[in-house]
Amino acid sequence: MFSGGEYEEVARWLRNFVIAHAKRENLRVEAVVESEGPREGQSYGVRLRLGAGLAPAPPAPPLELGFAEVAQNRGSLAWCTGLADRVRALARDLSAAGSRPFRPA
Repeated sequence: MFSGGEYEEVARWLRNFVIAHAKRENLRVEAVVESEGPREGQSYGVRLRLGAGLAPAPPAPPLELGFAEVAQNRGSLAWCTGLADRVRALARDLSAAGSRPFRPA
């Protein structure tokens, strides 16, 4: 159904998917999908932002998703359910943390 696609199209789909599921936990959560620079055409890095807080919080790496993985599986209900669960857990953790300010190490 939604499998395949160009890198930018898949990035838009991923951004919309992440934000839709994060907002089910907290309407103020925003999605940060890294897709430029060395990632371009290869992968995506996903974080959630609430105020100044980020999850996963740096220096931890973002949730890493390969372009081919997302493009091939975005039409799979089982894969989407697993990703939605991961995103919602991040949103819950971020919300529970009370949006502590990000302080670089």
